[in-house]
Amino acid sequence: MRTEVVSEPGTPDRPNEDFAGVGVPASGQGGCLIVLDGVTPPEDGTGCLHSVPWFTARLGGALTELTVSAADLTLRDILGRAIRRTADAHGDTCDLSHPRTPQATVVLARWSAETLEYLVLSDSALLLRSPDGAVTAVLDDRLDRLPRSSLASDAIADATVRNKEGGFFTAAADPSVAARAVTGSLPRDRVGALAALTDGATRWTEKFREGDWAALFEVVAARGARALVDRVRELEAADRQERAFLRRSKTHDDATVVYVEF
Repeated sequence: MRTEVVSEPGTPDRPNEDFAGVGVPASGQGGCLIVLDGVTPPEDGTGCLHSVPWFTARLGGALTELTVSAADLTLRDILGRAIRRTADAHGDTCDLSHPRTPQATVVLARWSAETLEYLVLSDSALLLRSPDGAVTAVLDDRLDRLPRSSLASDAIADATVRNKEGGFFTAAADPSVAARAVTGSLPRDRVGALAALTDGATRWTEKFREGDWAALFEVVAARGARALVDRVRELEAADRQERAFLRRSKTHDDATVVYVEF
């Protein structure tokens, strides 16, 4: 099995809010990957004493441990338990009811010799490539389906669509959000490789239109995750002045890619 992890902050003066990990049980059978994209907090605060990197490190650590060790739990169960464990770690000191309490998008995948299971919550992406080369994108597209007016400002989004029915959902402090995740499973022999990416990396396809999901996957598989992130940075830098590609709130975003090839 080949694995590769690249995670780079958007700018060197801010900490990386993403989390990435690959786990392989001691038995040597199966494994998992975890990718989180921490939601950058607004300037007026989150009601929490802790940073987004603090949150993603703890949620990511809990997800890694549970995904590797708790084969009897579904991925939704695991996400719910990890959210609760993380909330318990700071519920006594922080206002977890604040709409911008630290939160993150989630991609989980777990595989055995027989089955590959997956979970996606919010706008990170999971790409699955079959042995014959076909690439399937597993996406939670609720954010993309919202009217742009509902995302015109943080205040509007927080009041109307963030973690609300009819809106979009992230992993924050409410374990019940796990039921909202996109999930599924496939026979393991139908997946030859997979890649999980935060939206700082999927800009290659979604913002800059360099190619479709299959073309993006080929860049990672053939040239490496670093080549994809480097190309995104080039495109961001070239577009810094013109802003030809709309709906890009940051010139540079944290970019994470985890690649697994069986």
